[in-house]
Amino acid sequence: MNHLLRDLAPVPRAAWSEIEAEARRTLEHFLTARRLVDVAGPTGWDQDAVARGRVVEVADPPPGVRARLRTPQPMVELRAEFTLERDVLDALDRGADVDLQPVSDAARRLAAAEDNLVLGDDTFAGSTGLGGASPHAAISIGEDSRNVPRAVARAIQILRDSGVGGPYAVALGSDTHTSVVETTEMGGYPVLEHIRLIAGGPVLWAPTVDGALVLSTRGCDAQLTLGQDAALGYIDHDGSAVRLYLEESLAFEVLTPEAAVRLTAK
Repeated sequence: MNHLLRDLAPVPRAAWSEIEAEARRTLEHFLTARRLVDVAGPTGWDQDAVARGRVVEVADPPPGVRARLRTPQPMVELRAEFTLERDVLDALDRGADVDLQPVSDAARRLAAAEDNLVLGDDTFAGSTGLGGASPHAAISIGEDSRNVPRAVARAIQILRDSGVGGPYAVALGSDTHTSVVETTEMGGYPVLEHIRLIAGGPVLWAPTVDGALVLSTRGCDAQLTLGQDAALGYIDHDGSAVRLYLEESLAFEVLTPEAAVRLTAK
């Protein structure tokens, strides 16, 4: 038995298979950051931190001795809980086609948490996302999606001037992605295809991003380390429902803050 406690769950084997398949489909659909940064692992649930090679000076060391404290990047555990009715689990065991929306919702929340940790503007659990770590001033794209190709070209020039080579990728937030997909430039050329030509790399839907993020995909600029990849676990149950969860452990570090430029809709 491991920490997921699945052996204690009153969930038939066939139901576990369907739940896992639904979670996997949702995670593959919503996870964007893993396609944009270096990914290592999974290294296992028992890994507590990732070595960074960084140290800080220790105050008041012993006389005649210099003391420095190594500062690894701690793993953060992300968990999204959900509940399934036992009638649903029984139906799955009989081969029925049932609604597994609670599983999808939990997987979507977990994917959003991971993508925000990697691509976002905020600092969470000691990690700052690529958007927040970037030292470059954000570029405004306004409300007209036809401005996006020009803004992407400007962002790429900023990256090149900073010594950050390509290929480059563009992560488009939901509203920006929708407007870009629906818009054509003068002459009928799709804006989305124009952005792809400029970037020379993938242009991806990234629902947690506000506006867009232009970044290099040359490698070695940002590292996402997976301890335990997303896995299903058991909490408890009663006569009518079973409480489960999706959980992962991970650590993220921006190695080259200059490798990303934010685009804002303001």
